[in-house]
Amino acid sequence: MGHAPGRRPLRADARRNYDLVVGAAREVFADQGVGASLEEIARRAGVGSATLHRHFPSRRVLIEAVAHDHVETLCAKAEVRARENEPGPALFAWLRDLNDYAVSSRGLAASILHDGQDADLLEEDHGCQVMIIHAARELLRRAQRTDAVRPGIRAEDLLALVAAISLAAVHHADGEQAGRLLDIAIEGIRPRQEP
Repeated sequence: MGHAPGRRPLRADARRNYDLVVGAAREVFADQGVGASLEEIARRAGVGSATLHRHFPSRRVLIEAVAHDHVETLCAKAEVRARENEPGPALFAWLRDLNDYAVSSRGLAASILHDGQDADLLEEDHGCQVMIIHAARELLRRAQRTDAVRPGIRAEDLLALVAAISLAAVHHADGEQAGRLLDIAIEGIRPRQEP
């Protein structure tokens, strides 16, 4: 992800520092989770704490930068799932894709799926949370139109479930528990069968 659209392009040295911090954050978050020390990230990037904070005024802004490429890939996968599957199976397969990423990201995905406190990120059309919500809404809308999912379910509900599952399964490295929990959630959003 580069700097935000509408802002001046970064100078070469600033761009290099930005990229170093994002790369270091990706490694540190993978090792230690999203609660890792920002000072450790700056140290690994070989920059000062002030440089890190100049580019990333909050932890959430840094998380967005680290997650952006993965989120773009997930959103593109949502479009592929929609083209290649019936609406219900498309939504369920994409929720599994999202769940796999959420579990493997060690809290990164859960951080972007919850309602963030940084109003500037929520207003940006390209923010990770906005992109994921848009993809989920489109798949859900199609699934509800074909009665594959109960009415009243919202995209934000599905994303909250995936975030909760990823946090609950964080200590199960194989992802099996997360898969089982998602299967239970999917059964819960299907239309109820009449007795």
